[in-house]
Amino acid sequence: MVKLACELPEAARRSLSLWWCNELARTLVRDGVVAHICGESVRRILSSHKLKPWRVHHWLSADVARDAAFGEKIEALCARYTRPLGAHERVVCVDEKTSVQPRHRTTPTRPARPGNEPVRLEHEYVRAGALNGIAAFDTRTGEVLEICRRRKRQVEFLELLEALDQATPATVTTIHVVCDNVRTHHGKKVQAWLATHPRFRFVFTPVHCSWLNQIEQWFSILQRKRLAAANFDDLAALERALHAFVAQWNEDCHPFQWTERSFAKIRAKLAKALTVTPPAAAA
Repeated sequence: MVKLACELPEAARRSLSLWWCNELARTLVRDGVVAHICGESVRRILSSHKLKPWRVHHWLSADVARDAAFGEKIEALCARYTRPLGAHERVVCVDEKTSVQPRHRTTPTRPARPGNEPVRLEHEYVRAGALNGIAAFDTRTGEVLEICRRRKRQVEFLELLEALDQATPATVTTIHVVCDNVRTHHGKKVQAWLATHPRFRFVFTPVHCSWLNQIEQWFSILQRKRLAAANFDDLAALERALHAFVAQWNEDCHPFQWTERSFAKIRAKLAKALTVTPPAAAA
């Protein structure tokens, strides 16, 4: 049973993505390992081996090297997020939330009612295109700057940078921009723009590490609080709602508390991969 649980189901000719106790029991009986066994017995035996094959842990691609260059990017992000900033500095996290749909419902959404009646959201909706939200999150104040566009290109990305440039006082001479390393963020047009705006300094997150970009935390808040039960008449209504949410957020905004401890686990895994002392311990 343990051997079977430590293999993917397809290796045992089962069309399953993961093993569950009842499925393991059926497979053991099918293969003649036992005459009969129930799912609960399977669970107890697996529990004694601390084995839960139905659990999934998403991990970084094995093809991405955990080398010194990877460590340097982690340290660069840690410094931007945790060290005290000078009066001349600003750190913002930038990314796009793509394909946000209005999803106009065929019946108006009904609010909750006393008597344990939940909000009622019509299942059917009419498609009406999609918007891309492009936003910048200030890591020290929590303030968000956002624009909505139908397309996601270097042109739209530069629109956000222009807005960010205009919204940042001239006394701030260094603007650190944290973003992922997609073509939209470092193409020829962006490089030409950066050449004429020297106070902008880009810090790219490592491959498959978008979770190190704080704007993703804010996007999750946006998704839960404004887009979870989407019901907008059209793209214009959706855009107005997004702008209103950003304005509402900025009235009582707050930063996310990333500390040295936030990076401790990453540093420890990196140190194990490199078989060297973690940077924090060495310091």
